[in-house]
Amino acid sequence: MLAQDCQAAATPEPPGPPARDCVAAWWDMVERNLRSFPHSCSTLGRKIAALYDNFTSKSLKEHIFPPLIDMLIYFNFFKAPFLVDLKKPELKIPHTVNFYLRVEPGVMLGIWHTVPSCRGEDAKGKDRGWYEAALRDGNPIIVYLHGSAEHRAASHRLRLVKVLSDGGFHVLSVDYRGFGDSTGKPTEEGLTVDAICVYEWTKARSGITPVCLWGHSLGTGVATNAAKVLEEKGCPVDAIVLEAPFTNMWVASINYPLLKIYRNIPGFLRTLMDALRKDKIVFPNDENVKFLSSPLLILHGEDDRTVPLEYGKKLYEIAHKAYRNKERVKMVIFPPGFQHNLLCKSPTLLIAVRDFLSKQWS
Repeated sequence: MLAQDCQAAATPEPPGPPARDCVAAWWDMVERNLRSFPHSCSTLGRKIAALYDNFTSKSLKEHIFPPLIDMLIYFNFFKAPFLVDLKKPELKIPHTVNFYLRVEPGVMLGIWHTVPSCRGEDAKGKDRGWYEAALRDGNPIIVYLHGSAEHRAASHRLRLVKVLSDGGFHVLSVDYRGFGDSTGKPTEEGLTVDAICVYEWTKARSGITPVCLWGHSLGTGVATNAAKVLEEKGCPVDAIVLEAPFTNMWVASINYPLLKIYRNIPGFLRTLMDALRKDKIVFPNDENVKFLSSPLLILHGEDDRTVPLEYGKKLYEIAHKAYRNKERVKMVIFPPGFQHNLLCKSPTLLIAVRDFLSKQWS
């Protein structure tokens, strides 16, 4: 029996297919690939031709100008101050925590939450959960929407946050998509979605504590865009503060310092407008305020050369005319010395803001 088993184990496997059959199969595969090669080349050729047609169907300025204007409007590539660890806000400003908010796939916003200075001692050593719960403590909340360039650690922005924190406000400093360490690419629609997302996230955690949208410069357009959408949804913003606002981006761009020197070049203004239309950059503050009912405070400096005072005045006139309740619209003009970014240095800024909001929220 053992001998039979050993014999069975030693029995060789049946021979495989002859070598010539393997060669024939390999050659068939090569022939099939060769037959499909012209089709692949044809498909690639059509793609290349389509790309070429798309490129040559537009002028060079149409290829260059929209991305260039996009860069100049948002200036988000200038991520100053440099060498700042945005994950460690405590190195720049006290009683502040960093966190991230996912808006949509591929878009994560970096945000600093600074609690009122009166809660500074309580905040020591606390985690994000404590900060989030603190939003219900009754101290008013500001969602701060900054202007173009730099990020939430810029010195003038930190100075404003400190003033507001000392005045008893929570401040959520938001870096839009593409700014700071936030992911994504900035567009007008995208920045608006970011602001709405942060506002709704905050309202869901604030209980009965009021939440105010505060926009500066470019951020004023983001603020009114977001406020209009929320108004249409039946959830008007608790209050809006517009610092150094423009009427709309088309008008503001003509006086933008980096573009002003080119506006006398023949055809420049038309090219600029075409580029803004193509990129859908409008930020129509002058149209948005016509549809708002939220308390609206406009702040502007007399010596603002980036966004001239006349734009703020014009926007106030439009809003005051459109609002049914005229007491809900107010403008405060600051004397020379604060320019575009430094209204936070005015000793009357906090007084004006607290006075207006307390009356509206009483």
